[in-house]
Amino acid sequence: MTAMTAAAPVLAQDVLGETGIKGAGSTLAYPVLSRWSLEYRNWLSRGGEFPAANSGLEDPPASSALEYEPVGSLAGTLRVKDGAVDFGASDMPMSSAELSQLGLAQFPIVIGGVVISVNVDGLEHGALQLTGPLVADIFLGRITRWSDPAIRAHNPGSKLPDAPIAVVHRSDGSGTTFNFTSFLSAVSPEWKLRAGSGLLVPWPLGQGEKGNEGVAERVKATKNSIGYVEYVQATQLKLNMALLQNGAGKFVRPGPASFQAAAANADWQRARDFYVLLTNAPGADAYPIIATVFVLMPRSAASSRTRAALDFFRWSLESGAGSAAALGYVPLPPAVVQQVREYWKTTL
Repeated sequence: MTAMTAAAPVLAQDVLGETGIKGAGSTLAYPVLSRWSLEYRNWLSRGGEFPAANSGLEDPPASSALEYEPVGSLAGTLRVKDGAVDFGASDMPMSSAELSQLGLAQFPIVIGGVVISVNVDGLEHGALQLTGPLVADIFLGRITRWSDPAIRAHNPGSKLPDAPIAVVHRSDGSGTTFNFTSFLSAVSPEWKLRAGSGLLVPWPLGQGEKGNEGVAERVKATKNSIGYVEYVQATQLKLNMALLQNGAGKFVRPGPASFQAAAANADWQRARDFYVLLTNAPGADAYPIIATVFVLMPRSAASSRTRAALDFFRWSLESGAGSAAALGYVPLPPAVVQQVREYWKTTL
């Protein structure tokens, strides 16, 4: 997948012509942006009314006013900073100081989960239990075989082969990597010292792949592998996802319910420029690796392109929540959506 398109309001279309609004960045956000763009086009082409399911009216209009490239959070941030796109999407929030320096505004659009996916023959789906320190030791190369006693101690009834573990990670600048490595840094002092957290980190070992899709495909194709993948991609490829131990000591199954439990404690109201991290959120049912997708746009860029982009995000936040939830994301609560709209008035 390299690009997706969606229509903007008709008046904006007249201004934008053939080039359309351009966005780039987060691959974690790609599935929901794709779904939203299709539904938004259909909504506009039907005069604001959605077509009935299976009515034969689902085909979108031929015109295009939104192009989005899932090139990773780092590339998306660089492109909007350089003015190459109208908005960037990143799963790593920027501080107010960074935003001010770059002349950017930032607001959230959706919340997702980062899962640990494995490909081990004979292992039932959802049967593997892993702690954060175990995952860190695997990615550090301290645990190299599936038969290691440290893994077996948490999985006494599972069939784990005496085979080397094939580690897969992102090779591009990735917000998924930022949230994954932030979690590892929180639970493993050695990981924090040797690799740390960020969009790019010095991986001690493993095979690098571009995008969430690249990691997911590599894990699916490689026996005895492990990788970190955005939940929707892992679900679509039917990858085996491990249960991960949270801060309360409970092994939690990844999914919308445990993502929602983690997101419930987010304090958006007091967060300047929506700078919120949900890593290792408190709560017995909270999944520990949660990522918020943020949109980055130039501040005070009162242009037709900016208005067209905000029209799309306004529809997405207010009417696209059901579609986001159906895919496995956590939509923003209505109070946060209203907070985002107020932010637009003062910043964009």
